[in-house]
Amino acid sequence: MTLDIIDRKLLMLLQTDSKMTNKELSSKLNLSVTAVYERIRKLEREGIISNYTALLDRNKIGKGFVVFCHLKLQQHTREYIVEFEKEVVCLDEVLECFHVSGDYDYILKICVENMEAYREFMVTKLTTLQHIVSTHSTFMIGEVKNTTVFNFDK
Repeated sequence: MTLDIIDRKLLMLLQTDSKMTNKELSSKLNLSVTAVYERIRKLEREGIISNYTALLDRNKIGKGFVVFCHLKLQQHTREYIVEFEKEVVCLDEVLECFHVSGDYDYILKICVENMEAYREFMVTKLTTLQHIVSTHSTFMIGEVKNTTVFNFDK
């Protein structure tokens, strides 16, 4: 699907505030409410809009300690990869998991309350997963940029 300029503007508005009503969107886009509704449904059907969600302040919910954990599997066999990925998606502390190239096989973004909670997570959950041969943890000092918005203007 090719996105026209109105689709791009609509997506920018929805990424900024997905609670905006179709009436508010129609006013900003100079379209009818029905036209906005139809465009949104089309973007959803095409899978361009995959979900609507609330973004939480991790500090206010006791998950402000952010860790990027690089880990390596024993082997790169399909069986090991499938098993690891099936297990890691079940860990609530892991917000993101990326299969990567380079020295490590995966990078995990983990959010917990503090260092003690991270140690507990490592000892009782992460290191009990099958086929992990090594881990390397990096702790966030400060957040420079964190966004979920894709910019279509560039």
